[in-house]
Amino acid sequence: MKKEDKNLLIDQFVEDIKNNAHFYLVDLTALDSVTTSDLRRACFKQGIRLVMAKNTLFGKALDKMEGDYPQLKEVLKGTTGVMYCDTANAPGKLIKDFGKKHNGMPALKAAYAEESVYIGADQLDTLVHIKSKKELIADVVAMLESPMQNVISCVESAPNTIHGLLDTLAEREG
Repeated sequence: MKKEDKNLLIDQFVEDIKNNAHFYLVDLTALDSVTTSDLRRACFKQGIRLVMAKNTLFGKALDKMEGDYPQLKEVLKGTTGVMYCDTANAPGKLIKDFGKKHNGMPALKAAYAEESVYIGADQLDTLVHIKSKKELIADVVAMLESPMQNVISCVESAPNTIHGLLDTLAEREG
């Protein structure tokens, strides 16, 4: 491959990393072409972009980036696929579900999700359960809304409670 072509690929990887909030590095060594096509289709349906990466070129792209990316270079061995996405846990769920049907493949090598680095297949369950910022905000809003609903229901039921209390007192006096 010509040096110019390599530089173009490195620049493309840099752009992809910058333009996607999360990415997963997966081992695709044991997958045949039919299974890889099935994986690509499953990724497409969930809004995940799967690309194959030359390890040395992807490593050079990581070197150009600022942040915790150098830790990821250690896992760049064998056949590596990169899953780019906007939802942090979507690739994790896909890898887990797809792996159940295909002898644990693709295998997670590492991931960059929610501004953190996860290395090793043992991190897959953590990634599956990770919540996005939008989900966390929704949880906080729900927690804040619950006490307000209690206050509103008490205020709304107060006239009925006072009226009932007055009726009970009036019956005792009479």
